[in-house]
Order: sequence, then structure tokens, then C-alpha cells
Amino acid sequence: MQILSVLQSGWEALLEYLSAHVLTCLIPAFFIAGAIAVFVSQASVMKYFGAKAKKVLSYFVASVSGAILAVCSCTILPLFAGIHKRGAGLGPAIAFLYSGPAINILAIVYSARLLGLDLGIARAVGAILFSVAIGLIMAFIWRKEESVKTNNPGELTLPQEEEKTRPQGITLLYFAVLVGILVFGAAQKWLITAVLLVALGLILYRWFQKEELGYWMYQTWDLFKKIFPILIAGVFVAGIIKALLPQQVVEVWLGGDGLKATFIASVFGALIYFSTLTEVPIIRALMDLGMGRGPALTLLLAGPALSLPNMIVIARIMGVKKTGVYVLLVVIMATTTGMIFGNLIL
Repeated sequence: MQILSVLQSGWEALLEYLSAHVLTCLIPAFFIAGAIAVFVSQASVMKYFGAKAKKVLSYFVASVSGAILAVCSCTILPLFAGIHKRGAGLGPAIAFLYSGPAINILAIVYSARLLGLDLGIARAVGAILFSVAIGLIMAFIWRKEESVKTNNPGELTLPQEEEKTRPQGITLLYFAVLVGILVFGAAQKWLITAVLLVALGLILYRWFQKEELGYWMYQTWDLFKKIFPILIAGVFVAGIIKALLPQQVVEVWLGGDGLKATFIASVFGALIYFSTLTEVPIIRALMDLGMGRGPALTLLLAGPALSLPNMIVIARIMGVKKTGVYVLLVVIMATTTGMIFGNLIL
């Protein structure tokens, strides 16, 4: 009977998730992520990571490229290895490594929808600021090594740009309409959403080729089938955790917004591997059991960027010492930010 009760808790969490978040939140987000994969050139992003690139522009591109490239925690490692090997500056490369999975467009939208707009915004802003700060600190510590790299830069091998088939403004309008559908659909503004859907249809009919639309659908479906089944499993597991984990345990170790709770959340997030988006329903379940909003943000900032398997791979790419400093910086900054955020909200 106890097992049935636990399974029922997982099933109820799954039903609530499917009814509240899929149609108006995740499906539009998947279409946006697929569009980013098709219509935003990776070459135009990657060319700013060279050791001789302008620092302000380089760090800016690195800190937001996760949203542009729509990478997840598994995809970021080979990309990081590639740009690091081919001569990217250590600071921008580290900024890219951290921010890539942390500001995935799906993750930000889902966090804001399920955990609250304040946590969603704090996750996005925190990830961008973290990536720049950690990258600058790492570059400063190894500044002599970076000076050698600047004088003898490697060459980033970039894919060739495809010929543009429409004005850039039309592509920007296309993305703006997609974002509008997501925002107004989630807010249940059905009339505005319907108008935007009609506008999208007209834009696609007038300016986009059939082959492009087919590739967009392919990329969207590819993301969906890779992420959605894992996400469903994560929601189900979160429901089970909520039924099994004693509330008093969560309140003792993760309740409030003090140093102990945020530090434990930071270390837990750094060590445990979360598949793309699964950290969000798990954090929601822990919050329902009494976890503070500060530790919740700490988990959001430390979890996607780190895991024990990731640390092993990163250490093989740039060495144990740099990896150790990188992990320490993530843990310290996530802990501090969680404490500040939690106490400001209170």
C-alpha cells in the first residue's frame, strides 16, 4: 500500500505538470530552441572567442552564447574542448563553459514558469554575471599563460557562413513573434496569441523556404525526443521524492537562507548530475518540502554547470589545478548569491 501511495504521488505530479506546463510553456520553447539551432550561425558566435578578440565583446558573447546555441550540459563539453584546444582565451572559454547549460532557453523559461519569475530571472542574470566573473578570475590567475597564448594564438576552425536568403530584420521579427507566442500563451492571452500565430504563418509563407521549415521541424523534434522523455521521468521522480523525503529533513538541512543551507545546496548541485531541465521539478519538490528560495537559486546556479562526471572530463581538458579552482569558484559564488537572494526576498 505504501508503494502504491508513493507511485501515486509521482503520477499526480506528472499529471499536474502535463496539464499546466506543456502546451503553453514547453512546446513553444522547444520551437524557439529548434529555430535557434537552425537560423543562428554558430560560426558567428564562435569567432569571438579567440585570444586576441576584444575582451568586452568576447566575454559578452561567451556569457550569452548558451541561449544562442541552445547547448545542454552534455553538449557543452566537446564545444569547450574544441575552442580551448584551438586557441580561445581561457577567460571567455570558461565563461562559455559555465553559462552554456545554465542559460539554456528551455531551462530559463521552465524555471520561471515552475519556480517563479523571480527565480527564473535570478537564474539568467546570475548565470551571465557568474560566467564573466569566473572567467575573469581564471584569466587573471593564469595571466602569464594567457599572455603566451595571445602572442601565439591558435586558429579557430569555423564553419562557413551560409548565404542569407532574407533580410536580417525578418529573422529578428520571426524570433520576436515566437517569443511573443511563448509569453502570451503562458499568460493565457489567447486573442493576442492567435494574432501572433497568424503573423507567424504569414512570415513563414512569405520569407522562409520549405527546406528551412522542414529542418526547423526536424531540429525541434530532435530536441523534443532527446529532452522530453527524460524530463517526464524527472517530474515523476520528483513526485516520488516529495512522498518519501521527510519534510523535517529538508527543513533542517535546506530550510532558510543561511550559510549552511546554501552551502549544502551548492555542494549537492556541484556533485550530482542533472539531465537537462530535470533539476527544475526536483527543486520544486524540495521547495514544497521546505527548502528556502536561497538554496533553490544556489542549486540552479551550481547544478547545471557542474557534476562529478563533468569535473573529470574538464580536468582532462585543462588540468586538475584549473578545474579545482573553477569548481571552488562556482561553489563559493553560488553559495554567496543564494544567501543574498534569499535574504533580499525575505
